[in-house]
Amino acid sequence: MEYRQLGRSGLRVSALNLGTMTFGGKGMFGALSSAGVKDAERQVRMALDAGVNLIDTADMYSNGLSEDMIGQIVEKRRDDVLISTKGRMVLGDDPNDGGSSRFYLTRALERSLRRLRTDHVDVYHVHEWDGQTPLEETMETLDAMVRSGKVRYLGVSNYAGWQLMKALATADARGYQRFVSNQIYYSLESRDAEYELLPLSVDQGLGVMVWSPLAGGLLSGKYRRGKDAPKGTRQVDDRWNEPPVRDREKLYDTVEKLVQIGDAHGVSPAQVAIAWLLTRPAITSVVVGARKEDQLRDNLAAAELVLAPDEIEALERVSAPEMIYPHWHQAELAKERFGPADLALHGSAR
Repeated sequence: MEYRQLGRSGLRVSALNLGTMTFGGKGMFGALSSAGVKDAERQVRMALDAGVNLIDTADMYSNGLSEDMIGQIVEKRRDDVLISTKGRMVLGDDPNDGGSSRFYLTRALERSLRRLRTDHVDVYHVHEWDGQTPLEETMETLDAMVRSGKVRYLGVSNYAGWQLMKALATADARGYQRFVSNQIYYSLESRDAEYELLPLSVDQGLGVMVWSPLAGGLLSGKYRRGKDAPKGTRQVDDRWNEPPVRDREKLYDTVEKLVQIGDAHGVSPAQVAIAWLLTRPAITSVVVGARKEDQLRDNLAAAELVLAPDEIEALERVSAPEMIYPHWHQAELAKERFGPADLALHGSAR
């Protein structure tokens, strides 16, 4: 397992980390899995044995049950495991039960710490944008969490580019702790993050954690052109609709290329999809999780897969996002002065 530095922090995390959205199976998360404590413990053990040093969760996963299960599992080996969790989502009926206000984030963190049975979390992500709470309030609250010792590092998830840049500028202007992690959806099915979020992360020194690297299983090889979706999978469960697919034919073309490259290496298409992500700029760690242990075992093996340059280029060509404005204009008239952040979108396959 490779260990990479998380942004401009001094923290080193494994190139793959264990996602725990499948732990618990309450509410809409029942479409993913209903893993109990024993199943979850086996997955944690498998991940740690493979060299994973980071477990990622969130307070909303099964309404706190995922955090509670992790707390039970790692309580006796807490010093050997890094924990990332998230807060911000609405989890109750109280008018203040959600958002990134000082009131709610403070309460959300305290609840997470109790469920996780720990006095600190290693990375605390703001899970979603809040357009009503002033960023000064949010960033000051997060800064206080770090200074109190209850949080080691700060992260953000699911922000737009301008929202994230404004948050970083707010922190810098006031001397607050800034985000070192940017957890985003990014996969060969949807490379939207390359328009703004990946270049921004390169420019501002944020380490990127990728969630749903297989696009909810769409890149696993189970979904092929002309074939029915397998029964019992999340893509045929009306409780789960992530991610939205805008171009199914392009998806099928991408899957065929993954299958072709996987066959050449004797590995699964899923491993190829994950290995490709690990070649991308600013990517620190890819979140892998699974319903079943054999799926997790297969995903973890992606850490050892090395793709050839021509294979990487073939994947990038078949999945390339359209050039939206102003990127097509810059590609025509500004490419002679592109820097490292620009090349996160305008790479070699262009």
